Amino acid sequence: LVPSPAAGQRWELHATGFELVGPADETYPLQKKRHSLEFLREIGHLRGRTNLLGAVFRVRSRLSLAVHQHFQGRGFHYIHTPIITTSDCEGAGEMFQLTTPNAKERGDFFGRPAFLTVSGQLEAETLACALSKVYTFGPTFRADPSNTSRHVSEFWMIEPEMAFCDLAGDMDEAEAFVRAMVRFVLEDCEEDLAMFGKFVDPGLLARLNALVERPFERVSFADALGILEKSGRDFEHPLGLDIALQSEHERFLTEEHFRCPVIVHDYPRAIKPFYMRRNDDDRTVAAMDVLVPGIGEIVGGSQREERLEVLLENMREHGLDENNMEWYADLRRYGTVPHAGFGLGFERLIMFLTGISNIRDVIPFPRTPGHAGF
Repeated sequence: LVPSPAAGQRWELHATGFELVGPADETYPLQKKRHSLEFLREIGHLRGRTNLLGAVFRVRSRLSLAVHQHFQGRGFHYIHTPIITTSDCEGAGEMFQLTTPNAKERGDFFGRPAFLTVSGQLEAETLACALSKVYTFGPTFRADPSNTSRHVSEFWMIEPEMAFCDLAGDMDEAEAFVRAMVRFVLEDCEEDLAMFGKFVDPGLLARLNALVERPFERVSFADALGILEKSGRDFEHPLGLDIALQSEHERFLTEEHFRCPVIVHDYPRAIKPFYMRRNDDDRTVAAMDVLVPGIGEIVGGSQREERLEVLLENMREHGLDENNMEWYADLRRYGTVPHAGFGLGFERLIMFLTGISNIRDVIPFPRTPGHAGF
């Protein structure tokens, strides 16, 4: 190693000889030039060799460690929730059903329809009341036909669940987690972040540094709706008390109005799942979403409905099979406490921390509609 006279590098290697270990012919697609991320997706088995994707996957690895360090340091217990489930946590029906080749002849393998999980939340609640604070970190699946830059069919979710916690505590915990992840990459992944700042998003470092210095804004759904309606902006998607916010609305709030991460809370009951705690106004639920610039929603959570009769009423309103969810009702029937939790898509977190705009580029092996392999 000798000092380098070239700009942009401190050292260079002067070799005294070389041995060719693994030859590549002239068809090798990664020639010495900058390739687009769209092109690299076409050669997914080779793209990890590039500087940019190598940096992404290094950050992904280090961030996985940071997730465990954060929760373990705050007294959480890591639990493994099932990948095979009979429960649809979100109630949207967008689940992959498991089948066997000769199911008709011998009957269903599990005795009833089973699916790949969309969330470990419901199962995590069973252990939150036993261990106090738990978290999951594992793969989840959505049979959502959306073919956008924000959706993949297989992704990783981080889901803490906390006993003796309300909506305010849930928001505090979510903000603390996002801040901790930002601090970690700023301190631990400095060289890789510099690459993203140079080749992906010039404003990345400034945005991340600003996040750790300023508290997140908090605003109710009703007030957020008022801000959007008074903005004078001609949004593509409609606004309304019983209409979910879309990405364009979330990004307006974070990037133009507040110019920082925002926690929207107390959502209309009509647009949220059955397990969220009903507020006293009977129209909203104790739910919250953390919105960040460049991405929109990155965290979704709520205080859970701990009152048995209200929970059963919610199940009926959502058309759920009470017999199939008897175990979930038992968690309230046999003694419970106020509890809350949230879910965070790991890939969306990586997108936010790297400036990469397509979710397919932050997961090594993206699975999307029509594509289950390379």
